[in-house]
Amino acid sequence: MRLLDLYKVETLDNRFASKTGESLPNTPPSRWKTPEYYFYYACFLTIPFFMFKSVYDISQPEHPGYSKFEGLLENGWIPGRKVDNSDAQYSGFRDNVPYMALVLILHPLLRRLYERWTSGGDAQPAEANGAAADARLQRRITFDLTFAVIFITALHGVSALKVFVILWLNYQIATALPKQYVAVATWTFNIGLLFANELSGGFRIANIVALLLPPQTSAAGSVPGPGVGEWIDSYGGLVPRWEVLFNITVLRLIAFNMDYLWSLDRRASSPIEKKNLDPTALSERDRVSIGAQPTEYTFPNYLAYILYSPLYLTGPIINFNDYIAQSRHPLPTTTRTTILPYALRFLLCLLTMELVLHYLYAVAISKSSPDWKTYTPFQLSMLGYFNLHIIWLKLLIPWRFFRLWSLIDGIDPPENMVRCMSDNYSVLAFWRGWHRSFNRWIVRYIFVPLGGSQSDVSKLRAAVNYAAVFTFVALWHDINLRLLIWGWLIVIFVLPEVLARMAFPAKKWRDRPNQYRWLAGIGAVCNILMLMAANLVGFVVGWDGLKGLVDGIVSSLGGRVFLFAACATLFVGVQVMFEWRESERRRGVDMKC
Repeated sequence: MRLLDLYKVETLDNRFASKTGESLPNTPPSRWKTPEYYFYYACFLTIPFFMFKSVYDISQPEHPGYSKFEGLLENGWIPGRKVDNSDAQYSGFRDNVPYMALVLILHPLLRRLYERWTSGGDAQPAEANGAAADARLQRRITFDLTFAVIFITALHGVSALKVFVILWLNYQIATALPKQYVAVATWTFNIGLLFANELSGGFRIANIVALLLPPQTSAAGSVPGPGVGEWIDSYGGLVPRWEVLFNITVLRLIAFNMDYLWSLDRRASSPIEKKNLDPTALSERDRVSIGAQPTEYTFPNYLAYILYSPLYLTGPIINFNDYIAQSRHPLPTTTRTTILPYALRFLLCLLTMELVLHYLYAVAISKSSPDWKTYTPFQLSMLGYFNLHIIWLKLLIPWRFFRLWSLIDGIDPPENMVRCMSDNYSVLAFWRGWHRSFNRWIVRYIFVPLGGSQSDVSKLRAAVNYAAVFTFVALWHDINLRLLIWGWLIVIFVLPEVLARMAFPAKKWRDRPNQYRWLAGIGAVCNILMLMAANLVGFVVGWDGLKGLVDGIVSSLGGRVFLFAACATLFVGVQVMFEWRESERRRGVDMKC
């Protein structure tokens, strides 16, 4: 495999691979060897160096602001460098990588030993006949459920009981209520669960005991030490705050109930048999919609799906139908030839993150309540830029780790991050490639049931649908005002792009492709600035921090000159993004993001 092939999207997720390899219609010839793009190459060879150097310089002990964030740094493994491990979310993953790597190795080995033992020594993949496929499904469900119980108990200790109670209640909603109440009850229960987990801190036993029983005092009038509630809570496992990571499970709970509800509308005959489909070679669309029969929505299958260990903590999200279909018939994408390049991509991303954390202390600087006036406009903008890149990497790395574990185990979920953060210029397309499995979940279970944004839906209704979607997305991430502002900013920022597409339709510029490409580049620069602003508000510095950054950039003449130069640089990057997508189309790949 060539190095360039390693960075093709088909290496990340075979779902994007072209079936024919032929170029898509109306794809222009390559521009990579034109004078225009040779100029862009020169920009790419020089400008990134200064971008990195700007943050490297303010991360040095000689910088006046170093003393403010020095306490947030730790000793690193690179000689002479400290590491910025101040992001609590990523540090929890980073500190436990060796233990998780051990589980990644042991879990698939234990499965193979179990399958060899239960199948009489023949652990080969199931053939097309139904009996062999059903036997494979049953073996996988049994192992998945058994391992999940052990895994969840180790993670959450006594709180595992809370998880099982929630799962049982959700299953009763799907299977015990009259059909007409299932959808409303499912959404009410699970959205209420998000709020309840946030407000109660994960239903701590100590809080429940304090609510039910009056506080006890000793004869001297003092409150005694920790009671039975605190004692029970102390056995919280490796991840005592189970509610923090439970939001991803809520998505699977909703997905199962809705898929079960929709399965009741099918006729008694199997859709696979009716359409004369090969069950060993179902398309992804068929696996997601008809991969499981109504009789397979059993409680053990439900528990095995919800608690499937490789995807339990962070996803990616796979729906019940697809999980059952792949458990019955493994996909060809779970072989060594496809997994090894993906594993190499993961290791390169992990190494990149380590280098960034050892040399660019952007997170620690932002967390130290800095005096923005001590930084130049260029340094301020690069602080924001690299903070966003670290957010991208801190999400990408766990998602790819757990997807790699799942691939090794024989289940192929969608890839969550299919574009680099710096390879996005469209607000709409950005959300198709960022947390992609969540985006697909939103489309299937929220956006399409609400009516979507098709031609028969009014623009006002489509805007309301977008607002509903991003309000849910914000609340799902965390229940706070900052993320609500982020969600509504995204909805607002979609509007200029939609209006621009209406005002400048591509079909009217077919005779002037270069002029249209340059015009689109100007609009894309505006989109990038809006995307950066929204994500800085939602995930990095908040609204006040963004105002401090912006004021520091535009309050001086030098800052305004820099802003113009930055926009010109973004324009160059956008033109390369355009051509990269055209090169994908020449391979027959259309990612729509």
